[in-house]
Amino acid sequence: MKVDVIAGLQWGDEGKGKIVDLLSSNYDIIARFQGGPNAGHTIIVNGTKYVLHQIPSGMTREGVMNVIGNSVVLDPIILQKEISSLENVGIEVRSRLLVSRRANLILPGHRLLDSIHEKNIDGKVGSTLKGIGPTYQDKTGRFGLRVGDLFSPDFKAKYNRALERHKCILRGFGHEEAIDDKAWLDAAEGLKSLQMVDNEYYINNALKDGKKILAEGAQGTLLDIDFGSYPYVTSSNTISAAVCTGLGISPKKIGKVFGIFKAYATRVGDGPFPTELNDAMGENLRQKGHEFGSTTGRPRRTGWLDLKALEYACMLNGVDELFMMKIDVMNDLDEVKIATSYKGMDGKNAEFAGLAFGENVEAQYSSMPGWKQDLTAIREFNELPETVKNYITYIEKQVNTPISIISVGPERSETIYHNR
Repeated sequence: MKVDVIAGLQWGDEGKGKIVDLLSSNYDIIARFQGGPNAGHTIIVNGTKYVLHQIPSGMTREGVMNVIGNSVVLDPIILQKEISSLENVGIEVRSRLLVSRRANLILPGHRLLDSIHEKNIDGKVGSTLKGIGPTYQDKTGRFGLRVGDLFSPDFKAKYNRALERHKCILRGFGHEEAIDDKAWLDAAEGLKSLQMVDNEYYINNALKDGKKILAEGAQGTLLDIDFGSYPYVTSSNTISAAVCTGLGISPKKIGKVFGIFKAYATRVGDGPFPTELNDAMGENLRQKGHEFGSTTGRPRRTGWLDLKALEYACMLNGVDELFMMKIDVMNDLDEVKIATSYKGMDGKNAEFAGLAFGENVEAQYSSMPGWKQDLTAIREFNELPETVKNYITYIEKQVNTPISIISVGPERSETIYHNR
């Protein structure tokens, strides 16, 4: 057995929550491999909406185990609230949730540092201010505290050293206020009641036992710390290769990679966005697509689909199948556009990789007729309007990858299977 991967191919917010929930009936284990509570994976089942920030999206499927892996950064307060919200609607969580002992903890000082860093950086990165960046900084600086440290007899001493270090940094920025950590310490104590695991052994042993595993990430390829539009990126590696370090498996054990993208494009925060629409059309997509952050509520920037960026993301992730989301948002458009190339300042076509250095380029478009039809009730590919089929086929040919799932609405049932 191998670990299949769900990879976001844009700037996050592609709809990974719905897809993981949709596919999880075919898997025994869903494992989150990076990121933190900056994720907002939305699942709608029979009209009930769930927004998961740290808990893997397999939790809405009965009988599926869920693993928070070692490269996730964990906020005990947010996790406590998340567990309570699921238990309040009758979902059994604790028997189906495993937490890596190696996952780093988001401490109270990390949130304050996050806010200060965002204010002092040259341009807004777009941080969710959840303390995630500073937590990853402490991890790579070897100052971090991990979930396993909660069980150490000298945890309080370790915690106090970390607290004093953060206070020292904050003083350097002119902040002398006290850090209120009572709620955090209470939640951290409650975290100890959850099932802990060395996920590298758990995942590899599960594979030996023939278990089917799906790896779920947060954010998207174009926010990858190495390959995204740096510095306007997240603090971790978001591509499929990060599954190996995020769960402790060999590259040989990566199976199929499913790439998720919207039929248009969105991003949050500053940074290059070649197909952005700063007009009525962009606002139309924002309103029809409910493009407001599920974690922060911030309005998302909107634009046309960028095939150069999609091709780049498919290359980095080794995508086997594409899943197209939110095509129904474009139901009422007379015309749709797709960016097929870039025109650089020197008049030459530019590769998407240029955006990895925060550069912007001019997008060149192909136009296609819209479909002017409600797609939400359609469940078969051959029932789609020809204009929609042409849009899908054109994308498949351009990126040389089949589109096998088409989402025509937010509900689990509002899905078309194609080429599967």
